[in-house]
Amino acid sequence: MAYDILIKNAKTRESAGKLVQIAIEKGKIVKIAEQIDGDAAKTIDAGGNLVTGSFINGHLHLDKVYTLARMDDKAINAYVDGGMGGAMTAIELAAKVKEEYDEKWIIENVRKALDLAVRYGNTHIRAFADTDTTGKLEGVKALLKAREEYKGRVEVQVVAFPQDGVVRDPGAEDYVEEALKMGADVVGGIPWIEYTEADEQEHIDRMFKLAKKYNKDVSMLIDDAGDPTLRTLEMLAVTTLREGWQGRVTVQHARAMALYPEPYYRKIEALLKKGNIGLVSDPQTGPLYARVKSLYNAGVSVALGQDDIADAYYPFGRNNMQEVAFLAAHLMNMVSRPEMEILFDLITTNAAKALGIKNYGLKEGCDADLVVLDAANVWEALWSHDYPLYVIKDGVDITVRK
Repeated sequence: MAYDILIKNAKTRESAGKLVQIAIEKGKIVKIAEQIDGDAAKTIDAGGNLVTGSFINGHLHLDKVYTLARMDDKAINAYVDGGMGGAMTAIELAAKVKEEYDEKWIIENVRKALDLAVRYGNTHIRAFADTDTTGKLEGVKALLKAREEYKGRVEVQVVAFPQDGVVRDPGAEDYVEEALKMGADVVGGIPWIEYTEADEQEHIDRMFKLAKKYNKDVSMLIDDAGDPTLRTLEMLAVTTLREGWQGRVTVQHARAMALYPEPYYRKIEALLKKGNIGLVSDPQTGPLYARVKSLYNAGVSVALGQDDIADAYYPFGRNNMQEVAFLAAHLMNMVSRPEMEILFDLITTNAAKALGIKNYGLKEGCDADLVVLDAANVWEALWSHDYPLYVIKDGVDITVRK
């Protein structure tokens, strides 16, 4: 039998150190075994290195990448100073760049970030575009264009994201709906930015109304500040259950969780599990972060995200999810080898669950979205967090050489 690609001398996270072969045909993994008979149009010698599913970025403000050059440092200082007590002020300061929003320059930045994604084997991105009365639809238009340009290399899930609120930014809801009509994939939200709890719940309710009207998943930035009294995570979880949207909701940030009293945290953990709600944490972009290890051990679909690349909230970032996991290992003190395996789950298998990505994984019958790493195991991979030797998307070698 002739395969499209045959990978030889591969280690996988499941092969217990043994070398296996992986056969790919018509965009699918069709066989994994110690020996596979048959020819292939392309043969890759993994050389005893690790082969895994390609990487997944569960949270990226793709319309804002590389905009820090247009900003001063006031927003980033407000975001991280004082235990994140000034996070709302940071968002208000960061909004200034949207006065200049234009699809023409946004798309150039987006392409630069997505080229890095391809190079680092980051083939799935949940990409947020500010959709409000300041930025209007310029970011959405750029991301929708990029989604088409990068088909077959990066799957870009476009989130219509009312960054400045819904109640406090009258008209933003209309822009979100227009973005959905244009083809945006996910309904966004940021309810904690509203001024009152009643308005926070109204924000969630309005976005769920749109999600149900257009049959879309929901992704909301939740409780992204150093305030343990914030309750929009609970509101979102309860609304998910009430609306029957289990398995279709993902939470980004939830940094206030770090300050929860233990009894309240356990209630939230139970609600997340009951609602099958995914959670994406970005520990490298702020001094607080969700209780990732506890959530993982409880069976919540938790993942990591890049969040920002050189914008008003974070001055670095390369769209390299191994680098994000490497930083998380330090920040969350997850440095034992079993904990490194958890971190790797958070940028591969668990991330797929959190974002509802189907047919993902290194198993027969799954989509052939793979990376061949220049490392023999997860420890070495995170240590170096270097470019993969090969990147395969939908059964096609899309590797970009150094």
